[in-house]
Amino acid sequence: MKTIYLVRHGKSKRGPEYETDFERPLAKRGKRDAARMGAYLAEHDLLPDLIVSSPAERARDTTLRLAEAAGYRGEIRFEEVLYLTGDQAYLDLAWGLDEALGSVMFVGHNPATEAVIEALSGTYARMPTAAMACVQFEVAAWGEVQAGTGRLAWVERPKELE
Repeated sequence: MKTIYLVRHGKSKRGPEYETDFERPLAKRGKRDAARMGAYLAEHDLLPDLIVSSPAERARDTTLRLAEAAGYRGEIRFEEVLYLTGDQAYLDLAWGLDEALGSVMFVGHNPATEAVIEALSGTYARMPTAAMACVQFEVAAWGEVQAGTGRLAWVERPKELE
């Protein structure tokens, strides 16, 4: 079995002081929710084998806060292709993973996160900021992960964990 966790970055700040969308940082709520979701992962023993994140400031900070709160000690990679791209970029990254890995967590942006979940599982899931979903595949190799072949196992949203 292969598992893909999908996380939308936490709530971010907006304003003219940020020259580009890429630079927008997490808001106070985004920081809190990222840590809350990391604690959820730890509490339920759901740590991924690898985390791959968009390098945009808000996604990067979400990733680092989530990983710290979860006690995650594995590899974290930042991939430009996860910044404002579609579901094919996620599949391409999954197909290139080491077969020894059983799970990967992708931290990205909407609308891509919702689109990827729906493409992989055939099920729509609403993904507010800092939400996390789990899609499972009954396959032995990452190359067998295809659109429509996954099962949406669960979705957790920060407000539901309060």
